Amino acid sequence: MAICIIIFVAMQVMPNELSYRLIYLYGMVPIRYSDPQWGVSFGLPEDYYLSFLTSLFLHGNWWHLAINMVFLWIFADNVEDRMGHGFFLIFYLLCGLCATFLQWYFDPRLAIPVVGASGAIAGVLAAYFFLYPLARVIIWVPLFLLPIVIHIPAIAFLGLWVIIQLHDATTSVIFEGVTVDVAWWAHLGGFITGTILYRLFIRNELAEEK
Repeated sequence: MAICIIIFVAMQVMPNELSYRLIYLYGMVPIRYSDPQWGVSFGLPEDYYLSFLTSLFLHGNWWHLAINMVFLWIFADNVEDRMGHGFFLIFYLLCGLCATFLQWYFDPRLAIPVVGASGAIAGVLAAYFFLYPLARVIIWVPLFLLPIVIHIPAIAFLGLWVIIQLHDATTSVIFEGVTVDVAWWAHLGGFITGTILYRLFIRNELAEEK
């Protein structure tokens, strides 16, 4: 969280031209890898794949950053407790890498940077979904300007989240001309990766107690 916030704030105080350049350099631009000549003509270095990782620490605006950090703050600590700091970091980065790869695979001609921690966080959500399905998630609903607080099971909250991601991702593929401003496939890629890998990163608590 600290890395994402510091990088975002630093880029806000940079000149716009430099910030724009860094977003294209370190954000994952799918067409850059589908059509290398595009990247060269745009002034980007060839054979540069680090952006699949660095894009996880960049965000487009304050709202994008805030949403991701809130989800990370709510769900990540419990998962990290079960994995340990080191294993959690590896798990987080692997989910993010697979997420950006899936986004590239399904939208290889996209010419704008894909940025954000959403794909990696989706992997964390998957781990939480299976580790704490009956845990209660607190949701604040602004109903007629009144702060209505609802407690719902994590399995219901995250299940609905997955359905929304799947709907929007498939809609963007099936129907041409649909405006896509969210990396839905990255979200699904991260969640699928987290579903597959989370068991491999859970600490053996019985062994640790001995």
